Amino acid sequence: MTIKTFIIAAAATVALASTASANAFSFNEMSISGSTAELGQVTANGNAEVKLYDYHGGEQGALLGSTDLASGANFDVRVKLGQRPINDVIAVLSVDGQIVDTQEIDLDR
Repeated sequence: MTIKTFIIAAAATVALASTASANAFSFNEMSISGSTAELGQVTANGNAEVKLYDYHGGEQGALLGSTDLASGANFDVRVKLGQRPINDVIAVLSVDGQIVDTQEIDLDR
């Protein structure tokens, strides 16, 4: 393998790793104020959406709320809730219609 081929292969690997890791939740806790859930930072590399679902016994339940995201880093992401969660919550991040990350959130009661 020539040095030029090695550099091209390394650059491609870094580019793919960057793209794959660009879709992520960057929070560990969710706070609820009134009918709004505050998530913190969510990063996406395309047209994205975050959906929050009821989560109990390892099962995804009813949709609680959702919000659209811009490509890139989205700071202070807030989701309007149709109902306040009574169980834990699972956040689902979709980019271009494909689920790319999930985050289980244990709500302290």
